[in-house]
Amino acid sequence: MDTHNQPVASNQKPKLLDQVKNTCRLRHYSIRTEQAYVQWAKQFILYHGKRHPATMAKAEVEAFLTHLAVDRKCSASTQNQAFHALLFLYREVLRMDFGQLDEVTRAQRRKRLPVVMTRTETQRVLAVMTGTHQLMAKLLYGTGMRLMECVRLRVKDADFAQRLITLRDTKSPRDRVTMLPESLAPALQAHLQRVKILHEEDLKRGNGRVYLPSALHVKYPNADREWCWQYVFPAANLSRDPRSGEIRRHHVNENSLQKAIKAAVRQAGLTKPVTCHTFRHSFATHLLESGSDIRTVQELLGHKDVSTTMIYTHVLNRPGLAVKSPLDG
Repeated sequence: MDTHNQPVASNQKPKLLDQVKNTCRLRHYSIRTEQAYVQWAKQFILYHGKRHPATMAKAEVEAFLTHLAVDRKCSASTQNQAFHALLFLYREVLRMDFGQLDEVTRAQRRKRLPVVMTRTETQRVLAVMTGTHQLMAKLLYGTGMRLMECVRLRVKDADFAQRLITLRDTKSPRDRVTMLPESLAPALQAHLQRVKILHEEDLKRGNGRVYLPSALHVKYPNADREWCWQYVFPAANLSRDPRSGEIRRHHVNENSLQKAIKAAVRQAGLTKPVTCHTFRHSFATHLLESGSDIRTVQELLGHKDVSTTMIYTHVLNRPGLAVKSPLDG
């Protein structure tokens, strides 16, 4: 038997960073989480002179996290992400536990009120936007969804009959439901008709595939070509999946919407530091202004704790601003 072209079996253990990737994929972590965890593991190893993490423990982890806060002036959220990446590395990949971290200098988390636009400012920004970017921005403001929840939206998750949108790829492990604005329904339906034509053209060319979450492609081999699973906001071009290598039509890059909103804010003449997330803040604040119950707003935003939602009441209350300035007599 000719074995010249046969693959050679290898018992060699994967490299550490490959083990991190494989473990992330085994637990169905997102590609972004996978990339972040790999980068933090790499930085940790380089900081300690390329020593293998198995030869290090609590002291080295504390030293690295303190370095992030003191020397690199990282934010609290960045330091926290690094901590969880190293926790994952030790517990899930190396099967080690470095115990409680008592000597870490914590980065200070600044308490800042969210930037909120008035209703007039919001309409000014939306008015100067056009096309798909305007539709996406209106969805952010009209539903309270996050940027990535918007770009990852699937056709099946828009229920026009009940005027509901189901958000599945959220920060929380559970799905949530928000409203589909009545005024936005016609524009969204017209947009989906154009997307369906694009999908049908892809099918004719032998493609039409889309990424499916949680290994659903194994259970339903042809589901990735079905209309209901396609992205509401697909990318203009096909691309290669970084994990599987397959050619698919991914969702639109979120950077394009971020740039469009930044340009619109500048064109509208606003001086506030408005981002995509500002539409979500404005959604919550305007609902509370209209008398909506804070628990309802909490559910719509997907906050685990109502205390997170309470920050918008501080924006509404504007403590101290009811007092008249002495300059005004």
